[in-house]
Amino acid sequence: MKVKYNKNLDILYLSFSNKKIYESDEGKKDITLDYADDGKIVGIELLNASQYMSNPAKVEYEFA
Repeated sequence: MKVKYNKNLDILYLSFSNKKIYESDEGKKDITLDYADDGKIVGIELLNASQYMSNPAKVEYEFA
């Protein structure tokens, strides 16, 4: 998984796969789900990220 944050545009992107994006779903405000041709999620884009989290540039990783 890759996490990218563009501070200038305030966009957070979570990438789960290197597969090509086949389709995008913008069903919710500020959230886009990107899908591969097999229906699996490739990534999630969050616009205006700083409105939803206090520090979108900070990443915490937990493995259980």
